[in-house]
This record gives sequence, C-alpha cells and structure tokens, in this order.
Amino acid sequence: MDSELVVRARTGDREAFASLATATYGRLHRLAQNILGDSDRADDAAQQAVVDIWRKLPQLRNAERFEAWSYRILVRGCYAQARRDRRWIPGIDATRDEDPHAAAAITGVVCRDQLERGFRRLPLDQRAVMVLHLYVGLSLREVAEVLEVREGTVHSRLARAKAAMRAALEADARTTEAMPSPEKVR
Repeated sequence: MDSELVVRARTGDREAFASLATATYGRLHRLAQNILGDSDRADDAAQQAVVDIWRKLPQLRNAERFEAWSYRILVRGCYAQARRDRRWIPGIDATRDEDPHAAAAITGVVCRDQLERGFRRLPLDQRAVMVLHLYVGLSLREVAEVLEVREGTVHSRLARAKAAMRAALEADARTTEAMPSPEKVR
C-alpha cells in the first residue's frame, strides 16, 4: 500500500482516502466473505470497515502498518456482523485471488463441499485465523497482531481448527462409506 496515500488520507484528504478505499475494498470484501461465508454480509462488513477506517485513520501511527490495521478493523466488523445475525452460513473461497486458474486445480465439487461443511463447524475465531493465515498468507505473528492476541493463541487456534477440519472430513468419509450404493437400494 502506498504509505504517502495513507498519510494524506490520515490528514483528511478525501481524494486520497477515496483512492485508498478503492484500492483496499476488494481485498476487504474477499476476506469478509471468507470469514462470514455470505456475500451480502461481507458487503455489510466491508462497507462498515471502510467507514470505521475513515473515522479511525487519524489514530493510525504508522502508515506502513495500514494493511494489518485495516484487517484488524475488518475482522472486528466480521465478529460484530456474526453476533448481529446468528443465522449466517460460513464458507470459504478455496481459490486465491492472485491465481485465476486455481479453481481448475480443485478436485471437484464434492471435495469443496466437504471442506465447506468442515469449515462451517469451526468457531468464528478459528475461521478468522485460518482465513488470515492460509488465504491471506499472513504469518502467525502477523495474524496475532491483526487479532490482537498472543502468537501462541493463534498457533493453538490454528492447530485446533486443523484438527477439527480433519475430524470433520474423516467423519464425512465414514458416513459416505456407510451409505448403501444405489444398486443395493433397488
């Protein structure tokens, strides 16, 4: 992110902030959609994050930390959005926005569905850690900074999330194996 643009926006330059918001909105929306699993709720969270960023921008001390700081604001907004609407359906976009051909690498709809069902079972704090670390590509230290928790907490949330995902996938596999084949049902 252009630090000079952040500094200009921080001093109240509306044009600089408009450029900054335009440059970051897509990334914020994708992150919110991966945490919340719903495009409409992600729109709400990302829009609120942009408003909060504008209001809180004068408090940002280091323009170089804008990206992590904006992620922190967005994640808090996602938590608030989830609390407001308990009937949300989580999901994760398995394709990275940097690689438009990544969707072709996904082995099939069944695998994606299994991953989404496993992801759906995770608590929101574990989802946030997985999305920030695995999707956004932040280090565990950076995730800890964004979430304002200790690095050990991030590590344990990630380990628990992976274990829960593994257990969910194994349970789905056992359920699938136990189902009778269509030929036996006839």
